[in-house]
Amino acid sequence: MLTEDALKFNYTFEFINENKKNFEIKIDPKTLEVIRGQEKDLPEWTKLKNFKCPHCPLDESKNKFCPLAISIRQVLLFFNETPSFEKAKVTVDSKERQYVKAVDVQTGVSSLMGIIMPTSGCPILAKLKPLVKFHLPFSTIEETEFKVFSMYLLAQFLKMKNGKEPDWEMKNLNELYNDILILNQNVAEKISEIEAMDAGINAVVILNNFADSVTFGLDTKDLSHIEGLFKELI
Repeated sequence: MLTEDALKFNYTFEFINENKKNFEIKIDPKTLEVIRGQEKDLPEWTKLKNFKCPHCPLDESKNKFCPLAISIRQVLLFFNETPSFEKAKVTVDSKERQYVKAVDVQTGVSSLMGIIMPTSGCPILAKLKPLVKFHLPFSTIEETEFKVFSMYLLAQFLKMKNGKEPDWEMKNLNELYNDILILNQNVAEKISEIEAMDAGINAVVILNNFADSVTFGLDTKDLSHIEGLFKELI
C-alpha cells in the first residue's frame, strides 16, 4: 500500500531523437525499501540460487528470489536496447527539488541504480539506506566519500549515545565496502550474461569505482583531500 509521504524519485531521460524514457521509484519512508508491485513470471536468473553473491547471508530455503535481482530487473529491461554512451538530458524530480544534467546513459543509470540497489532488500547494501534518504544525483567521487564518511561517523555517534561501542577508526566501514566491491563484481558478471546493451553493466562499474575510491581512502588512511575542508574545526 503506497502512502502519501512515500519517497519518490522520477528519472526522465530525453534523447537527441526526442524519445523519452521515464522511470519512477517509490520508497517506503519507514523501511527505506523500494515499493514494488506484484511481480509475476520472474525470469530464472532472478532466483537467489542463480544470482547469489559468494558472501550473501540470505538462506535459499527461505528466499526463492534475490531481492536485488528483482529490483534491477526493471532497469535492465528499461534500458536493454539503449547504448551506454548515448547522450541524454536526465531530469531527476524529487519532492524537494529538481536536478537536470546532460550525461551519457550509463551515468544516468548509475545514479538510478544508486537508489534502487540499497533499497532492494539486499542485506549487504541495506547499510547504505541513509544515503538514499539524502540522494544526490550525479554525485562526484569526492561528494560520495564525504557523504559515506559523514553517514558512518554519525552512526557511530548514535551507537555511543545508545551505550554501544563506536567504530571511530571506521574499520567496519572498510569491511562493508570490501563486501560491496565483491557484490558489484558479481552483479556486473550476472548482468553481462543477460543484457543486450551495456548500460546496466557500465552503471555498476561506475558504482564500483566509487566504492573502490572509498576503500582506497580507508586502506591508505590518506584523507588529505578532504581534511583541508575542516581546518577551522580541527
